Amino acid sequence: MVPWLVTGWQLEEPLPHWLPLRIVGLILLAAGVVALLHSFARFVLEGIGTPAPVAPTENLVVGGLYRYVRNPMYLAVAATIVGQALLLGQPILLLYAVAFFVVVGAFVRSYEEPALRRQFGAEYEEYRRAVPAWWPRRTPWEAEARTPSPAGPPARRT
Repeated sequence: MVPWLVTGWQLEEPLPHWLPLRIVGLILLAAGVVALLHSFARFVLEGIGTPAPVAPTENLVVGGLYRYVRNPMYLAVAATIVGQALLLGQPILLLYAVAFFVVVGAFVRSYEEPALRRQFGAEYEEYRRAVPAWWPRRTPWEAEARTPSPAGPPARRT
């Protein structure tokens, strides 16, 4: 919504060298939308919940893109913002992308990570140690199989 409010989706006519950047922007935009939809689906199907704090997941989501990076949804949104900036030739959106990333980073550190620690305990700590928050791993992470404990069922492998 913010990119539309800032730019009105107006295509700026910058210098001719922007054509390759517009193509990169289109790729980033498309990849971001696909990653965002994939991440939402993981929350519903694997997590049995939603990304919204009012309806959190029952299971820790560690499959799909979450095997490579802990915050693919936020990275996908950032990619769509940068993609729009390049596609529309609107550098102001790059500033918005930076602001978005700063705010989201603070939210993740101050709210999400502590909430996930409280809800999922050792399972989240194992995942947090193995999977980077912002820069994807080269190989997918696989959770170690757990033996059932009195605290609950074993962790799900994906």
